Amino acid sequence: MTTITVEEAARFIGEEIILRGWVYNKRSSGKIIFLQIRDGTGVVQGVITQSDSPSLFVTADKLSRESSVVVEGTLQADSRAPGGCELKIEQIQIIQQPSEPFPIELKAQSPGFLMDHRHLWIRTGRQVPILRIRDSVFRAIRDFFHEHGFIATEAPILTGASVEGTTTLFDIDYFGTKAYLAQSGQLYLEATAMALGKVYWIGPVFRAERSKTRKHLTEFWMAEAETAFYDHNDNMRLQEELVAYIVETVIDERGQELDYLKRDTALLREQVSLPFPRVTYDEAITMLQDSGHKISSGDDFGAPQEAALGDRFRKPVFVEYFPASMKPFYMKHVPEKPSRVLAADLIAPEGYGELIGGSQRVDTLNELEKQLDEKKLPREAYEWYLDLRRYGSVPHSGFGLGIARTIAWICGIHHIREAIPFARQINRLYP
Repeated sequence: MTTITVEEAARFIGEEIILRGWVYNKRSSGKIIFLQIRDGTGVVQGVITQSDSPSLFVTADKLSRESSVVVEGTLQADSRAPGGCELKIEQIQIIQQPSEPFPIELKAQSPGFLMDHRHLWIRTGRQVPILRIRDSVFRAIRDFFHEHGFIATEAPILTGASVEGTTTLFDIDYFGTKAYLAQSGQLYLEATAMALGKVYWIGPVFRAERSKTRKHLTEFWMAEAETAFYDHNDNMRLQEELVAYIVETVIDERGQELDYLKRDTALLREQVSLPFPRVTYDEAITMLQDSGHKISSGDDFGAPQEAALGDRFRKPVFVEYFPASMKPFYMKHVPEKPSRVLAADLIAPEGYGELIGGSQRVDTLNELEKQLDEKKLPREAYEWYLDLRRYGSVPHSGFGLGIARTIAWICGIHHIREAIPFARQINRLYP
């Protein structure tokens, strides 16, 4: 007898199999019990009839939700059942029977309650498909970079300097010296790119923003890349190819999960048709003003403005050439318009906000020293970063993609907290 997973079940119709999992739900219809068994790859319906096995029927009747079991039986074709088959259960081995009712019900419950029980909530309903899609997103990112000749590297979580401004730093005592949780791995990736040419990493970053919006997390995962000899346009081209690759991979691999989430895959494919539109920051401001938004040049985009831009283009859109005053010190200024930087944000459609921030980096020592001074940043903390411009500097560019926001957009879910196994937010450190 073969031990299988639920996602393999369709290949074993007519055969006796062993399945290990948990009781997801149970219902009774007279003298028939229907058990839904989940194993992480899917859910299959099992059937026990009282007439076939009275003792097995009694055992099944006592099972509660989330009992862990090993079941044996024969798979039968059934077009009405999920996956196209049903399991006629012939034996049940109970591994553990919960002593009290499972707290997560298969009906609407408050977000606060569900987040307090996130360790259990992830077993139910839409959470499993979302987390399986998350797996595909991570793998697609790695595959894309590997296929494009990038080398995977790492950046430290503990740093001595700011990347994205000092107001969102988490500071810690590092053996008597002040250190910070990393906001980005970018500066270190720049160093590694000077050794390896094209590099990327996927890792956690931390932002101490006091934000409670549906698009913000305190700890989240970024996919960041840095490439020697890439200019601003090369950088945007790489970004749009990556996003399209991720979405196409998820559609191909996780069609069943997207269907469960009622996500329109035809719309997703249309959204990632290349190239993505590009507008300048100044053009975007004019578009927003013309459509009734109260925004002025020099203002950053809020959620309503990002949503409006996404609605206008109905696909991801690059907004480029931001005012230098709005952006970090390491971005290269536009040569013919020094008040602007060679940077772009990629705004998602459907109100999901900024997916990617990227730029061409400053590549000369004089420029970098000047921009550090303008931002009033302590030079000593960046001496190693200045060395990258002293010894063999070249034009180079990079970007960071927010993975949770990307997953939220692909899945069509409202709140980013569902796009990561355990969300860390301004008001949430448990579980």
